[in-house]
Amino acid sequence: MSDDPTPRFALPVLQPGQAQKELYHNEALALIDLGLHPCVIAMGVDTPPSAPILGACWIIGTAPTGVWAAAANYLAGWTAGGWRFVAPQDGMTVWSLQDGVYARFAAGNWTIGEARYARLLIDSVQVIGPQQPSIANPVGGSVIDGEARASIATIIDALATHGLIAR
Repeated sequence: MSDDPTPRFALPVLQPGQAQKELYHNEALALIDLGLHPCVIAMGVDTPPSAPILGACWIIGTAPTGVWAAAANYLAGWTAGGWRFVAPQDGMTVWSLQDGVYARFAAGNWTIGEARYARLLIDSVQVIGPQQPSIANPVGGSVIDGEARASIATIIDALATHGLIAR
């Protein structure tokens, strides 16, 4: 059996005949507590807080100092045993209390307040999907209703401005 930690979150594993298994087990629980459905106080913090409260968590910035120096972009949590760090994995999502939005880790970076979907369904009805082709402004015709054309043009402009249709 291998002494290697778990592949995704580097949790310590128990070995047959291992002494003081509770230390490894407790360390694994502390890291799971930090990384499972994380909620952070703030993101991009480079300096550890001077008086953290038990269970508080932060996303470390890109230029950390002090005991955080080697943990850029990691989750840092304060536990009874001191600082614990969890390396983010692609797809990891956290809730930022400071910003009131989710942040997602992908390709080595945290992105905050953005959601990426191919489409959005509400009650099985697609309400947002891929950008549609442009809609031509109304022109010509035998009956001209200036107010209707102006309204339609305003709608088309609004859709294009918000990226819902191409211009």
